[in-house]
Amino acid sequence: MFMDKKFYLETFGCQMNVVDSERIVDLLRQIGYSQVNSAEEAGLILLNTCSVRDKAERKVYGHLGRFKPLKDENPQLILGVGGCVAQQEGERLLEKLPYLDLVFGTHNIHKLPDMVRSVEENRGRCHETEFLDRETRIQLFPQRTEGDSITRFVTVMQGCDNFCSYCIVPHVRGREVSRPSAEILDEVRALAAAGVKEVTLIGQNVNSYGCKEQGEIGFAELLRQVHEVEGIERIRFTTSHPKDLSDELIDCFGELVKLCKHIHLPVQSGSDRILQLMNRGYSREQYLGKVRRLKAVCPEIRLTSDIIVGFPGETAADFEDTLSLMAEVGYADVFSFLYSPRPGTAAAQLADDLGAKEKQARFDRMLKQQEAVSRATWEGDVGRTLPVLVEGQSRQGGDQLFGRTTWNRIVNFDGPTELVGKVVPVKVTTNFKNSQLGELATGTEN
Repeated sequence: MFMDKKFYLETFGCQMNVVDSERIVDLLRQIGYSQVNSAEEAGLILLNTCSVRDKAERKVYGHLGRFKPLKDENPQLILGVGGCVAQQEGERLLEKLPYLDLVFGTHNIHKLPDMVRSVEENRGRCHETEFLDRETRIQLFPQRTEGDSITRFVTVMQGCDNFCSYCIVPHVRGREVSRPSAEILDEVRALAAAGVKEVTLIGQNVNSYGCKEQGEIGFAELLRQVHEVEGIERIRFTTSHPKDLSDELIDCFGELVKLCKHIHLPVQSGSDRILQLMNRGYSREQYLGKVRRLKAVCPEIRLTSDIIVGFPGETAADFEDTLSLMAEVGYADVFSFLYSPRPGTAAAQLADDLGAKEKQARFDRMLKQQEAVSRATWEGDVGRTLPVLVEGQSRQGGDQLFGRTTWNRIVNFDGPTELVGKVVPVKVTTNFKNSQLGELATGTEN
């Protein structure tokens, strides 16, 4: 039996989408909907999509096809799509899928309650994918002040002005706009008062925060002011563009004790020629110079990165440059992708004559090299006692809790629930591919 005021939400892609989904949940609750974990019991099903990965549109159509039998069984079921694929495809989604009810783009989440009501009352179909002007966007930044978890994302900016040649983000998220710092700090203070201990400042390129807003502070100063908020014990941020990583921001890793010793700094390629084709705005040596300075300021910092393999025109020498850069940096982890063209991007017009077999061989070789480095990095923690912020009960079950180290590594360990929200010393005993196992200790190694 379908419950009309229950909704099911699937989220795909990046952390920005996670933030958008939190906003969707809040908006739907305001009009009387409650969230469920099963599509079969929902009266409203929504997909919050991402178009960054390969064949994203095709995958969305496939996911929607899974829900068609539910729609056939209950014509009153409302089915909708939001996010980047919705922004990119727009009304075409409605044209291709006659059982789809609503489509809302990245700038139109705030309209979702009215769209849902319209479908409920009129059984019509609707779509909203227009980009909003700058001032309207600033007024509509998502804000949550309820501390229903120990850690929270705080949106500081949206959009991107870089137009990397392979990237769809500026086309589906719009141009860069920074949220007022006073509003950000108010949200962080409210979250701290509600029990949140760690905040992650999030945006497409947080390093350029405030640069285009007259009279606004820069990102390094924003970090310093967040650092002063009582009750917040840890600060993270993502994502960083290397060309905008200033010396002042690098210095924060040596000055701010609450700032975690981890940075995600996507390099994409180690070849100057490919970096230029990607329109990344920095050279190999400029990137490595910033890495060296980060390590000098904060010797225990660990870096993660994104790598694209098989970009159009990538030669064997270009690929070797990427491998050598990865070895020099020594990333703790890398998120790697085989290049795939995204509609509307400049790189989609480039000749891509590298065969799939060779692309895969390069990808496998890169992965093998990085896995060895990652394994050595994380296994080096075994036997160490590290401060862990306890976030809640572990998915492993039993009496285990889980938390994260300063390097954003999950550690599972036995302990009482009274520790949730506290930073406790945990001795790492075992390393797994994506997490660690530990035990409560009596001292902390810094």
